[in-house]
Amino acid sequence: MQGELRQRPIGRSGLSVSCHGFGGAPLGDLYAILDDRAAVDAVETAALNGVTLFDTSPLYGHGLSEHRIGTGLRRAGRPAIVSTKVGRVLLPASGAIDRSGYAGGLPFQARFDYSGDGALRSVEQSLLRLGRDRLDIVLVHDVDIWTHGAGAIEGRYREAIEGACRALSDLKAQGLISAIGVGVNEAAMCARFMSDADIDVVMLAGRHTLLEQDALEVLDMAAQRGIAVLLGGVFNSGILATGPIQGARWNYREAPSEILERTRQIEAITSAHGVPLATAAIRFALGHAAVASVVLGAVTPAEVKRNESAFAAHVPTALWADLKSAGLIKPETPVPTQGGLA
Repeated sequence: MQGELRQRPIGRSGLSVSCHGFGGAPLGDLYAILDDRAAVDAVETAALNGVTLFDTSPLYGHGLSEHRIGTGLRRAGRPAIVSTKVGRVLLPASGAIDRSGYAGGLPFQARFDYSGDGALRSVEQSLLRLGRDRLDIVLVHDVDIWTHGAGAIEGRYREAIEGACRALSDLKAQGLISAIGVGVNEAAMCARFMSDADIDVVMLAGRHTLLEQDALEVLDMAAQRGIAVLLGGVFNSGILATGPIQGARWNYREAPSEILERTRQIEAITSAHGVPLATAAIRFALGHAAVASVVLGAVTPAEVKRNESAFAAHVPTALWADLKSAGLIKPETPVPTQGGLA
């Protein structure tokens, strides 16, 4: 094997995944139409270098990400844990296509459906696109105010709890799925699902980062209940990767002046310890005991290897102490305790 990454458990499911997860959203032609060969090569490179968790969704390019991940994993021929999602079904497009913000993708229309039948249909579609006979992790996707608005969220939540969650629990009992959970952008929704459904894992994007630790109570709750957390969005949609440059993005919009200044202060401390800001952002996210994997997007083999280097880099524990002393991360926040691979 060309690479080894430390494995962490997915709750009580019996699964373990690499602390470096591969995020499939960009493979759906998120920001630009990708070279297909390079996109598939990125998946293969990740698998050959020790990544075992590959996260995707029918949303990502309306099926294109699942196709590319399935192809890359078949080429690699290595064991892998695949996580995909339910909550949308794809239909043949008729007329103009709403591409859900993706630059390209496949010619299908996505329709929300959190019912039990919708979840089963979505799972069947994902199996075909991935070229697999079973799924490892299935998450109920985007049951949050960000997606549906305050007026519709309660109806969508009830539909998901009574429909999709029950259907996925049945599939897990039958051995067709190993772990189930939810993937959202809001910590409060993670807490609700952990209270109301029997789940193994939550995927949370952008709420536990060097800039924001608003999800600490939810992560503590997950640890207490033996529920694994997959963290996405650890760069807060850009600024913790690019640094506080002109036009830097924070939570999907241009960063305001106070966020730019806070990022400058954080970067000054990481630089003083010889650690790139992006590396610190990735490694910080692994500090909480509930976190099983940090899921990072990549569209080329070079990006995969760049991400991988952050997990192997030495990060002195004094860096976290300095950030706390400066009031830049909350004093009660768990931080990594090792300098090498977390």
